[in-house]
Amino acid sequence: MSSKSPTTAEIHEAIISATRSTLAEGMRKIEHCVGQLNDEQVWWRPRPEMNSIANLMLHLSGNLRQWIVAGLGGAKDVRNRPLEFSDRSDRKKAELLAILKTTVTEADAVLAKLTAEQLILPRRIQGFETNVIGAIMDTIPHFRGHVQEIIHITRQQLGEKYRFDFVPKGKEQESAGGAV
Repeated sequence: MSSKSPTTAEIHEAIISATRSTLAEGMRKIEHCVGQLNDEQVWWRPRPEMNSIANLMLHLSGNLRQWIVAGLGGAKDVRNRPLEFSDRSDRKKAELLAILKTTVTEADAVLAKLTAEQLILPRRIQGFETNVIGAIMDTIPHFRGHVQEIIHITRQQLGEKYRFDFVPKGKEQESAGGAV
């Protein structure tokens, strides 16, 4: 490891790159799961009081739009958070994916334009006082958490028919006796 301290530009690039990568990876995982389900399964709920994958997708879109697209990018905040959870419209999975993909693309564009100086600018989002980096640190783990929930609900429905997106096959697994 170098004894040279990283520059502000290098830290900024690392933060934005990791953020954008995490968002893209999450979207890819959602598409992988939804691709294994039919329209009815996307709206299935483990219990009546729990969310469906469809509701989680609407929620993720609403959250990203409010926090990143509006909160950081300056677009108008038009979020209706309660509707994200109460929606029972049975929209097709293709429409839900299109909504979420559009929002992820818009959020990615906002993130790509952020400068190092902007990361510490104050923001008020959803009634919370924060700054740009705080909004990112709130939104991206929130997104990733719901991605895991979508994976779990998909696996719960499909059981042994679930197709894994990735199974490690590197040297680390070989040295562990092939266990994954």
